[in-house]
Amino acid sequence: MTMSTQLARDELSRAAAGRPSAVTIGKFDGVHRGHQYLVGLLLEQASASGLASVVITLHPHPISVLRPGTAITYLCSLEERVALLRSLGVDGVGVLSFTSELAQLSYRDFVGLLIEQLDLQLLLVGPDLALGRDREGDVEALRRLGEERGFRVELAPMLSEDDAKVGSGAVRTALAAGEMQIVNGLLGRPFALRGPVVRGEERGRTIGFPTANIAVARDLALPRFGVYVTRAYLGEMAYPSVTNVGERPTFGQSRPTIETYLLDFEGDCYERELRIELLHKVRDEQRFDGVDALVAQIGRDVEATRAYFDEAGEAPKP
Repeated sequence: MTMSTQLARDELSRAAAGRPSAVTIGKFDGVHRGHQYLVGLLLEQASASGLASVVITLHPHPISVLRPGTAITYLCSLEERVALLRSLGVDGVGVLSFTSELAQLSYRDFVGLLIEQLDLQLLLVGPDLALGRDREGDVEALRRLGEERGFRVELAPMLSEDDAKVGSGAVRTALAAGEMQIVNGLLGRPFALRGPVVRGEERGRTIGFPTANIAVARDLALPRFGVYVTRAYLGEMAYPSVTNVGERPTFGQSRPTIETYLLDFEGDCYERELRIELLHKVRDEQRFDGVDALVAQIGRDVEATRAYFDEAGEAPKP
C-alpha cells in the first residue's frame, strides 16, 4: 500500500457496500436528469446481476487540480450533491478527492482500487468518461481491462432532448441566461440556493421591504443577475417570495448578494438556514435614479410574484 493512494483507499472503503458491486463514477455536478438517468440504469443493472449499487463522485472538479487557478463553480454544494445521489436509492455513495496523486494514477491502477475496495464486478460508464492519467482509460481500454481482471463494462447512452445533451453545460447556459424553466426542466427539480441568513445593511427594512440576506459559498454558480419569483423554505414552512440576485447597482454594491423578501412573513430569521427555489425570472437587475423609483419597482415585483403563485394555484395570503 502506497501513501499516494491511502486517501483514495480510505474514501472508497467508506463507500463500500460490503458485497460485489456495480459502480459508476463521475463528477455528478448538479445531479441533473442526465445523472439521474445514469444512476437509474446502474440500479437496473445492479438488480439484474444481484450486485450492490455504488456511485463515486469526484471532488473537487479535476480541472481545478490539472489547471490550478481555473475558476470553478458548482451547481450545488458537495453536501447537497451527496444527499441527492443518496435519494436515488443506491446502496453506497462515496466522495473521492481528486488530488494531484490521484491524477497521476494510470487507469489500470485506478480501476485496481475500485476492484480492491468496492469488489467491482460491473462498471457503468457514460459516453464522456475516461479514467486515469491523461484520460487513457477510455471505454475500449476499460473493456479490455475488464476481460483481464474479471469485471464487465457497460456503456450508458447519453440522455438527450431535442437533439441536445442533458448535461451540466446545458444547465449552466440556461442558468446564465436566467431561463429558470429550462434549468429546472434539466434538473428535474427547482434550482435552489441555501445558506444562513446574515445581517446586511438592512436597507430593505427602511424602505418597507425587509429582506433576508443569504450567505452562499463563492464557488456556487449563480443565475443571471436579476429579480426572481422564488419559494423560500424556513424550517418546515414554505413562503412565496421574491429574490434579488446581483450587485445592487442603485447602492453601488459590487459583490453579489442574494436578498429574499418573504411575502406576508413577520418575524426574525437571522442565523436560521433559508433555502430558496428559483422558479421564474421577473426582470434583469437594473439601476434606479433614486430610492423612490426602486421602491415602486419592488412593489411591482411583489405583485408579479403574487400573480405567479396565484396562476399556479399557490396564492399567498392577501
